[in-house]
Amino acid sequence: MELKDKVVIVTGGGSGLGAATATAFYEAGASVAIFDRDAERGQIVAQRVQGRFFGVDVTDNDAVHEAVSQVTDQLGGLHGVVHCAGIGVAARVLGREAPHSLDAFQQVLAVNVVGTFNVTRWASWAMCQDPAPKGTERGVVIQTASVAAFDGQIGQAAYSASKGAIVSMTLPIARELAAYGIRVMTIAPGIFETPMLGLLSDEVRRSLGAQVPFPSRLGDPREYALLARHIVENPMLNGEVIRLDGAIRMAPR
Repeated sequence: MELKDKVVIVTGGGSGLGAATATAFYEAGASVAIFDRDAERGQIVAQRVQGRFFGVDVTDNDAVHEAVSQVTDQLGGLHGVVHCAGIGVAARVLGREAPHSLDAFQQVLAVNVVGTFNVTRWASWAMCQDPAPKGTERGVVIQTASVAAFDGQIGQAAYSASKGAIVSMTLPIARELAAYGIRVMTIAPGIFETPMLGLLSDEVRRSLGAQVPFPSRLGDPREYALLARHIVENPMLNGEVIRLDGAIRMAPR
């Protein structure tokens, strides 16, 4: 599917992987809708890509339904969604003073798994309203997992569980939506320069980058965006998870 003149939603589009993807898709000729809880950052990116900003909590059914409806009404349809909204928490199952917080575990799954599924179901519903002939490609869904789905480290039980669920959702949703001409893919990034990593010291970030076999550095969000664009434009990519990690395999800690 060519991105020119297509309409794409990017969740978490106000920063990091989402902002880079929104920019790359805009440069390819797409109209971009930014879904983000951070209004300040989201509006800045939306202005930069001449798109629309929607202050959306991806776990909120009514808010997502309304926002997707507004996208289709204001931008003239919907042809894709890239899921970059997500959170993480670092905590051991057995902490020094208490077990892992159940609320924290549930929150990570709510945002990363339920939020992804919530947006996918409403976005794919909107894509299906396109009266294109049978066999025509109606749209593309790109989910974001993580290498933590495969190489989860100590302290990543919640995050790894959420990203593993996204990996597991990929094929069944792709199989179902194939009948409607909608492809579903998942990108599993390694260690990328995102606001989450920005909280770490320069020394720690350099150490993390050095663990990547090649190129031995942190990933650039624009490299995620390049892969997302290729997925959209390559019609044979469907129902698969692609690791984007420089060949890193995470150590236990």
